[in-house]
Amino acid sequence: MSENDFSSLSSLPKSWPFEEAAKLVERIKGKKDKLNKPALMETGYGPSGLPHIGTFGEVARTSWVRQAYQTLTGQSIKILAFSDDMDGLRKVPDNVPNKDMLAQHLGKPLSRIPDPFGTHDSFGAHNNAQLCSFLDRFGFEYEFASATDYYTSGRFDAALKRVLEVHDQITAEVKKTLREERKATYSPILPIHPETGIVMQVPMEKIDLDAGTVVWRDENGKAFETLVKGGHVKLQWKADWAMRWYALGVDYEMSGKDLIDSVKLSSKICKILGGEPPINLTYELFLDDQGQKISKSKGNGLSIEEWLQYAPEESLALYMYNAPKRAKRLFFDVIPKATDEYLKHVSDWAELEKNKDSLEVAEKEKIYNNPAWFIHQGKLPEKVGSPISFAMLLNLASVANAERAEILWGFLKRYDENVSPETHPMLSQLVECALAYYADFIKPHKEYRKPDDKEKQALTSLVTQLRAVQEQPVTADELQNMVFAVGKEFEFEPLRAWFGCLYEVLLGQKEGPRFGMFIALYGISETIQLIETALTRE
Repeated sequence: MSENDFSSLSSLPKSWPFEEAAKLVERIKGKKDKLNKPALMETGYGPSGLPHIGTFGEVARTSWVRQAYQTLTGQSIKILAFSDDMDGLRKVPDNVPNKDMLAQHLGKPLSRIPDPFGTHDSFGAHNNAQLCSFLDRFGFEYEFASATDYYTSGRFDAALKRVLEVHDQITAEVKKTLREERKATYSPILPIHPETGIVMQVPMEKIDLDAGTVVWRDENGKAFETLVKGGHVKLQWKADWAMRWYALGVDYEMSGKDLIDSVKLSSKICKILGGEPPINLTYELFLDDQGQKISKSKGNGLSIEEWLQYAPEESLALYMYNAPKRAKRLFFDVIPKATDEYLKHVSDWAELEKNKDSLEVAEKEKIYNNPAWFIHQGKLPEKVGSPISFAMLLNLASVANAERAEILWGFLKRYDENVSPETHPMLSQLVECALAYYADFIKPHKEYRKPDDKEKQALTSLVTQLRAVQEQPVTADELQNMVFAVGKEFEFEPLRAWFGCLYEVLLGQKEGPRFGMFIALYGISETIQLIETALTRE
C-alpha cells in the first residue's frame, strides 16, 4: 500500500491527527484560493519568557495533523510559527538575568527591548532564536514569522486598513466582554508612543481612512496622529489574532483550554473583517507537580532540556501525542512510563512493518494509529527500540547502586552478549538516562522495610528454589513462574501483595519490574545475595 492510498483500508485511521486532518480536508474542498498554494497552519508564540515545553507540544501536535493531512491528500501544507514579538512587556519574568534593566522597559515591544542575556539585538530576538533552536533540534518543518517583520514590512497593511474600516464594529464586539473601566479606553489599535516607545492602550479620537492614520492622546493629554502602517501600531492581541487569520488565510490553529473564550471572540472579529476563522483544536493544559498550570514566566513544570536529561526525545514526543484533550501532569515522575510506552509502540510498529505487504486490513490500520508512526514521520528507523525496558534499567541501577554505564552494561551483556552501544543505540541512550534519573530521583528516596514473618518464609523459599536452578539455563518466563508459584504457595491475597513485598523489601520502592526478567538480568546468584541481605537487614 502506498503512503497516500487508503483505498485498501476499511475506514479512516482513528487516531486524533487523522480525525483533525479530515476536518481540514473538508474545509479546503472547493476553495479556489487554495488551488495553487498550500493550506496554512499556524502556531502562535508569545516570547515574553523563555520558550516553553508547551510551545513545543503545540508545534509537535500541529505537525502530526500536517503529516496526516499530507498522507490523506498528497498535498503540501505549511506551518507558520508566528511570534508575537511586538507585544508590550507586561512584567519581568522570574527566570531571566538583568531584571532591573528589563524593569526599565516595561510596556515596550519585546523586539525593542535590550536582550538581558546579551546575545541578541533584543529580548524578543533572543527568545525567538531559542524557539527556532529547539524546533530545529526536533526536525520540525515550519516557517518562522515575526510580528515585527510582518508589521514593518507591509505584509499586514491591507488588513490594517480593513481594521480601520470596521474599527467601530470590532470595538463594539470586544466591549461586550470587558469590564466597565476597560471599555472606556479600549481600541483594537495600540499605537506605539513615538516618544516613550510604550505600547499604548488608549481610545482613538479620530480615524482617517484616506490617510490611514489614527489620532489619540497619551496620559498627559498630548495628542498624536499615528500612521497604522510601517510598525507604528500593533493590534490588541485578540484583534491581532483575528487579523492574522484574515490576512494570511490561516486554515488550522490549535490553542489551549484557557483560550476558549479568546478563540470565540477572535473568530467573530475575523468574520467582521470578512474572513473565515480557522479550524481549531482546543487542547488541555499541562500541570506541574502541584497541579498548577505551567507558565513560561514562572518557569514551573519541566523544560525540554530537563526532560531530555532523563529520557530520549521520542518519549517526550509521545507524552505530547497522547490524549491532547486531557489535562496531564508534566513533571519528572511521568518520564519512565512515557519512555516505556514509546518503546512498546515502536516495537509494535516494527513488527507490523516486517509483513506490511501481507497484512490484513485491520492490521494495516494499526500502523496509522500508532503514535510512533507520527513521531518518526512515517519512516521506521533502522536501529529502533530497546530489548530492555527503561523501568528495568532503573531497577538495575537502583539495586546495583550504579554510577557508571559500565556497571549496567555488565549485566546487559551477561544477559545477551550480542547487545552493545553500536548495535542498540537506543539502549545505550537509555542506560545514560537511567543513571541520571536514578541518581536524582530514586537514590535519594529509597526506603527499605523489614519483611514480616510470612514474607520471610516466602523469601527463604524463593532463595531455596533459586539455588536449585542456579547452575541451569533458566528463562525469564520460567523465573517469573517460579516467583508466582511462591506467592501462591504462601497464599498472598491479593497476589500483588507478594510483589509489593519484593519491591519494598528488596528494592526499597513501591513499584517495580516484572521480577522474573529482573532476576534474569541481575543474575540468580546476585538475587540470592540481595534477598539474604534483606533478611538480615536491621
